[in-house]
Amino acid sequence: MTKAIKLLTALPSPQRQHLMALAREVSFPEDARIFEAGGRADRFWVIRSGAVSLDQRVNSLHRVTVASLGAGDLLGWSWLFPPYQWDFGAEAFSPVRAYEFDAAAVLAACEEDPRLGLTLVRGVAEILAHRLEMTRGKLMEQYSMHRRGVL
Repeated sequence: MTKAIKLLTALPSPQRQHLMALAREVSFPEDARIFEAGGRADRFWVIRSGAVSLDQRVNSLHRVTVASLGAGDLLGWSWLFPPYQWDFGAEAFSPVRAYEFDAAAVLAACEEDPRLGLTLVRGVAEILAHRLEMTRGKLMEQYSMHRRGVL
């Protein structure tokens, strides 16, 4: 299984400093919806403190939590890929403080500094690979429980 990485610590110091120059500090109160699946993905966050749940809408009344994120975790990757729409929803599980990054500014910085672009994309790819493995494990566990009649 891949190891969970934290985006900012995964970046070499010069690229981290370049990226952090684009950050602004934000906060979300507990239970705040940060974004909805299908909405325009034009920013991303690195959580400084608090907890965020990623969810998927099952029907008009029910959401399923697919991941929980905490300090140091990347929140949002859909800003990197067309059609630039959120794949999941996100909600603050507790009060959250985060660094917010404007996607257009970060993408422009990546064009100016290809080393930043490469290290950033590699970091996001590692994070996605880890989350995919975690999701696969949860699905296998659910399937196993279903087969045994636990669910």
